[in-house]
Amino acid sequence: MLKVNDQLRPEPTPFAGIAHATLACAADGIHQLSVWRQVLDAGTATPPHSHECDEVVFCVSGRGEVHAEGMTRHFGAQSSVVLPKGLVHQLFNVGPMPLELIGIFGSTPVTTHLPDGQAIDLPWPS
Repeated sequence: MLKVNDQLRPEPTPFAGIAHATLACAADGIHQLSVWRQVLDAGTATPPHSHECDEVVFCVSGRGEVHAEGMTRHFGAQSSVVLPKGLVHQLFNVGPMPLELIGIFGSTPVTTHLPDGQAIDLPWPS
């Protein structure tokens, strides 16, 4: 089924300082990926988490850090963060402006876990 979606503006979520919009997921008739747009306010971070699929994060604007495997990597606009399935990671906005990201996931829905393995019930379609 061919579908054209509007580019939704990220809306505030229960995660403080994180706005989210799902751009494409199973509800749109696709079966193997999900695409998200997120904006993290200055000084905000995602909780540490992992996914049961590969993830690629494209930085649209801002400056960020990703923490994983005891390492820290900096990234900015026009760069990508590659996160293999099962890798516990955390994204931080380390700049003074919002950090805008596009996340592409290799499954839909996207199953997400805290480092202890507990599932996170995401408040958006994935």
